[in-house]
Amino acid sequence: MSTAPIPPHIVAIERPRESLLKYYVLKAIAANVALPFVFPYLYFRYHTMRYRFDTDGIHMKWGIIFRREVLLNYSRIQDIHLRSNLIERWLGLARIEIQTASGSANANMMLEGMEDPEGCATSCTRGCAARGERKLGPRPIRSPRCCMRSPENCVRFAR
Repeated sequence: MSTAPIPPHIVAIERPRESLLKYYVLKAIAANVALPFVFPYLYFRYHTMRYRFDTDGIHMKWGIIFRREVLLNYSRIQDIHLRSNLIERWLGLARIEIQTASGSANANMMLEGMEDPEGCATSCTRGCAARGERKLGPRPIRSPRCCMRSPENCVRFAR
């Protein structure tokens, strides 16, 4: 299996953009009464957040007291979603939510404050496809309720 090289501008991303700190400040102010508790958490999260993209997968780590490190191999990635609210779009930010087959409804990794979110998501998708692993995108889903009624209508496509 041939491995597709990761673009140099994606490999160079190690930290979130500075505008993420502005977003965190606005988010803490919106928390109103909880500002003294929310702002330090978001401030230290921003300053300790690190990313690494390599041929194995995506690494993310953050935290001071409770250090957390997540490694997602390209072979485990199932879905990639780009999300941003109004304020994030205004600041030029987007979140890349990456899901695996862990069974949880939430994203397993959320990359925040990326320089080029579309490029990162595309790079992850190409990384999976070039390694001969699961293709991302529409995939058949079987619903037990649907299969009980009529097996021929069982397969439907999800986004």
